[in-house]
Amino acid sequence: MRAAVLDDYQRLAESLADWGRLRRRGIEVTVFDRAFASEDEAAEKLAPFEILVLMRERTPFPRSLVERLPRLRFIALTGLRSASLDLAACTERRIPVSNTGAGSTSAVTAEFAFLMILAAARDFARAVRNMRAGLWHEGLRGGTILEGRRLGVIGLGKLGARVAGYGKAFGMDVVAWSQNLTPERAREAGAAYVSKEELLRTSDFITIHLVLSERTRGLIGERELGLMKPGAVLVNTSRGPIVDEKALLAALASGRLSHAALDVYDTEPLPADHPLRRMENVTLSPHLGYVSEEVLRTFWTDAIENVEAWLEGRPIRVMNPAALG
Repeated sequence: MRAAVLDDYQRLAESLADWGRLRRRGIEVTVFDRAFASEDEAAEKLAPFEILVLMRERTPFPRSLVERLPRLRFIALTGLRSASLDLAACTERRIPVSNTGAGSTSAVTAEFAFLMILAAARDFARAVRNMRAGLWHEGLRGGTILEGRRLGVIGLGKLGARVAGYGKAFGMDVVAWSQNLTPERAREAGAAYVSKEELLRTSDFITIHLVLSERTRGLIGERELGLMKPGAVLVNTSRGPIVDEKALLAALASGRLSHAALDVYDTEPLPADHPLRRMENVTLSPHLGYVSEEVLRTFWTDAIENVEAWLEGRPIRVMNPAALG
């Protein structure tokens, strides 16, 4: 039997988890460290495998791909959920999907989001580019002090509440909005509840912490970007499609939006020729929000445990129990 570990971009899987536990059971483990170029390539490369270990949503698994993998019998999904995995298609094929613990994803992602706020405030990405190019202060903005500025948090769940707390620690005026947020919940997190329009019009930094869904897809579009105050900064460490990419590019190109700090994109990995890579008023990172050794170790160790339990006929953490019937 063969198992594929997908999307180990940093080549950490072998050092952070004991895959020998599966190999000693006779499982041939193959680690893929690059993204597939297309669904066709994914179907071709994954056709021989009975077991897949998915890294969250890095490789989308729609019904069309699930149906092209006739040998597939079990999926170990790292993290709690994946919007890009068609769970119903797996259930119809009687393919159990087991998830893993989240580890410290709330802490590490919130810390990273605030890092992006700080980097944008001080034009840090361009400063690094200058230093590597043999330059000094050429072209750098003057920088912004966070103390006294308004931080608008869109989505005040576990992640958003942590970021709000960091903002308060830096002396920022923190306001928040989401579709389900109440003034009471906002106060509990140390933020003031405001309308979406007020948040957009008055915030110096806007940071997004929402789950991607049909309700949040395109939530920040041309109208919303147009409401933002001149000089404002938009930070997105949630999911790319929450912000309309075409509208974002136009706002950045025109200077209507001063700066964007982005960790997530419509297409990941971000294509090498994408216009965002050529813009000076952006801080870009390669979807690192949840990436830390502690989190990855939890993901892969739990995934190995899930595979072992399935092999022994007692699957655990099953997301689609109907697949076991």
